[in-house]
Amino acid sequence: MKTAVFSARRYDKTLLARANQDAGHELRFFEDRLTLASAGLAEGCEAVCVFVNDSVDAQVLAALARQGTRLVATRSTGYNQIDVAAAAQLGIEVVRVTDYSPHSVAEFAVGLLLGVNRKIARASARTRDGNFDLEGLMGFDLHGKTIGVIGTGKIGMIFARIMASFGCTILGHDPTPSRGFEEAGGSYVAVDELLARSDAVSLHCPLTEATRYIINAHNLARLKRGSILVNTSRGGLVDTDAAIAALKSGQLGGLAIDVYEQEANLFFQDLSSTIICDDVIQRLVSFPNVIVTGHQAFFTVEAIGQIMQTTIASISAFERGEPLVNRVPPA
Repeated sequence: MKTAVFSARRYDKTLLARANQDAGHELRFFEDRLTLASAGLAEGCEAVCVFVNDSVDAQVLAALARQGTRLVATRSTGYNQIDVAAAAQLGIEVVRVTDYSPHSVAEFAVGLLLGVNRKIARASARTRDGNFDLEGLMGFDLHGKTIGVIGTGKIGMIFARIMASFGCTILGHDPTPSRGFEEAGGSYVAVDELLARSDAVSLHCPLTEATRYIINAHNLARLKRGSILVNTSRGGLVDTDAAIAALKSGQLGGLAIDVYEQEANLFFQDLSSTIICDDVIQRLVSFPNVIVTGHQAFFTVEAIGQIMQTTIASISAFERGEPLVNRVPPA
């Protein structure tokens, strides 16, 4: 089946082509993000394959439908970038990747926490310049500390288990409690209590109307002073302006983010030779107690391989008229 693959980087081309060897779909790779302006590239393609920063709104979907597209496959678990209601009205099916190595994101979240707490990035930058002074690099033992986990699904669960092995007390919050989380030594509490007691908080929940800006000025004020916040889930979970204010006041002791609410025009591209006009991200990276990475928590050989295999399997199932096990239901 002819498939237009947008936001395709070298690793996408290599691993998606590898997953497609037996399926034999005609893949057309484009480095361009999918937008209304670039939708014409998918002319004649029954399927389009997109990523998190592609724009798949009602206008784009209408343009794709006029060109013959009947399937949108996103190489991600989240599908906030897709107007699924509009897709249903146009007769376009939407599929996603419901499961891929949750260890990749959980392990990266642990790495971010360690990186901010122990000032690893700052220390590495110093030693590259021949500065081996330890002043300003003191962190704290995670052993014996309390870690808050907001969202205790597969990724949050693994993160909690890793932190429990550090000797931490684990607090969790999730509208759907998990027995496995409690068996791993975690305890469920209200958000207010979790924030007030935790020395570090890690976010592992989807972006919904209920969770948008779950970390806002109000909740940051309830946070244990000097604690660290880690976000590897969705940028919209954090009110970035409020987080900056909390960093400036010392209420927030450190911040590590792999996602950013306005990341669409920044992440997954090399902007090192350009002037970045996003003042908020520029302020964030100026803080010595902040680490910003470019949405790479999922980026392991195992995770990407599974994402590509699942994506190709969904395209094949659609072509054969089989049930779509990874279908996103209409809103």
